[in-house]
Amino acid sequence: MSKLQAQASLPVWIVKDSSPLSTDARNQVPSESVVRSAGIVSVAVAMSRLTGLVREMVMARLFGAGFVYDAFLLGFRIPNLTRDLFAEGALSSAFVPIFTQTLSQKGRKEAAVLSNLVATALIIIVGLFCVLGVIFSPALVSLLAEGFHQVPGKFGLAVKMTRIMFPFLLLVALGAQAMGVLNACNRFAVPAMASTFFNIGSIVFGLALGYWFGPLLGIEPITGMAIGVVFGGALQLFWQLPSLRAEGFIFRPTFDWSHPGLRTIIRLMGPAILGNAAVQINVMVNTNFASRIPGNGPVSWLGYAFRFMQLPLGLFGVAIASATLPSISRSAGAGNFEEFRRTLSRSLGMVFLLTLPSSIGLMVLGNTMIGAIYQGGKFNAHDTEQTALALSCYAVGLAGYSALKVLNPAFYALHDARTPMIVSLVSIAVNYITASMLLQNSGLGHAGLALSTSAVAIFGSVALFAILRSRIGGIYGRNLAASIWKITLASAVMGAVVLLSSRLIQAWLGIARLGRLVDLAISIPVGLLVFYGACRMLHVTELDLATRALAGPILRRLQRNAP
Repeated sequence: MSKLQAQASLPVWIVKDSSPLSTDARNQVPSESVVRSAGIVSVAVAMSRLTGLVREMVMARLFGAGFVYDAFLLGFRIPNLTRDLFAEGALSSAFVPIFTQTLSQKGRKEAAVLSNLVATALIIIVGLFCVLGVIFSPALVSLLAEGFHQVPGKFGLAVKMTRIMFPFLLLVALGAQAMGVLNACNRFAVPAMASTFFNIGSIVFGLALGYWFGPLLGIEPITGMAIGVVFGGALQLFWQLPSLRAEGFIFRPTFDWSHPGLRTIIRLMGPAILGNAAVQINVMVNTNFASRIPGNGPVSWLGYAFRFMQLPLGLFGVAIASATLPSISRSAGAGNFEEFRRTLSRSLGMVFLLTLPSSIGLMVLGNTMIGAIYQGGKFNAHDTEQTALALSCYAVGLAGYSALKVLNPAFYALHDARTPMIVSLVSIAVNYITASMLLQNSGLGHAGLALSTSAVAIFGSVALFAILRSRIGGIYGRNLAASIWKITLASAVMGAVVLLSSRLIQAWLGIARLGRLVDLAISIPVGLLVFYGACRMLHVTELDLATRALAGPILRRLQRNAP
């Protein structure tokens, strides 16, 4: 048994040291490296989320928020749920730490063997799962949205969409594994851009098959868009293959089920799958609740709103988590737990620095954003209002969602998949009770489901933070708490100024598209400047770290080129 495994099997993994983290210690190089990597990922993820919004805007204009899009969204959501479960959830969390440690300790040749073993296993297992998913699509649709039976034709269309899009799961699972390999090699931009190519591919192929060549081939528009999702998934995978080849990782089918690395990954994936299954069960419960709400729009409103929240979640939460996981995996593998705690603390601080003001911004400007981007065609003003309401409720949990992206992998880096699993399973009860109470008593309707989702995210992040803090001797919580209070205050000031700015512009130009675009063009920069100034006045240390890490390379390059 290795030193790390021996430590991971104990109730407390390292000697407790809860002393406050000094400013100098918290600003050491590894944290800056993570922030720089997160900055690279953020730029790439920004492209992904923006093209994703373009894709959603196209869907909103063409299909609105009703019968057809409800069916498409459910058909896409089923393989998407299993993608989160196997590919980007359990697989990434279990694969990246073991692969990173294999790469750093045993070399590239052994790492390549492990990569091929995992890819081969994915093709066999996930491929079989896709076949079963296509066969049992009617049962899956009934489980997720029994209310669709009440609308003639809606259930059948949802089954058709599910069967077309299920192969997307295998493509995205292989893409997630490729992303893990490249991240472990400290290559972040290419894998982060992969989703951009999915969005572009799904739009181009979807429009081509649904509208340009579809009438000649007898393909309905919504069917063409569903096929486009599969083509987009293929493009997402193929985009990463040249970079894998450049790093020396060329896929060759490899079978060795007794390989210790593969067995460790499978062992970690068991609890990770159960933990991620709890998240998917929560989504299924909420989708089922939404399908029973009268009208054709609730499922679509929640889908559009959550897609919108994916922008800051991906830019900040996913980006920081992607850059943090390889770093803390190397620290854990080397037994350097001081660096592990320091990196994790700074990563969480950056998460709150970026997500708390984003939450306030989404609440204040949500209606303006939704109207400017989605409204038009079959997406009307009522759809804008209801989607913005759901977005505000989702935004409450944005910081919790993002913190979970960082905290969950921290446990996997310590070879502990059981704790996130237990917390996730408890969240099922939290979600069901909260969703039921809000639907019955709050009058929020579909927005109550969004609020229950936020409650689960906050519960999970607080629980995991408390457990991890007690087990690794602290995460410098006093410093982190001080930063959170300062960031919250700065965000509140920013929100007040942005609300005033937005109201004045709407009173001047109205709420037509021009007025909304001007509102966003003025209020967002004003909000950023106010937030930056408030953080400077309050001496938020994370702002200094972000400035040094992101601007430092540029300044050094300018100094080298100076005469």
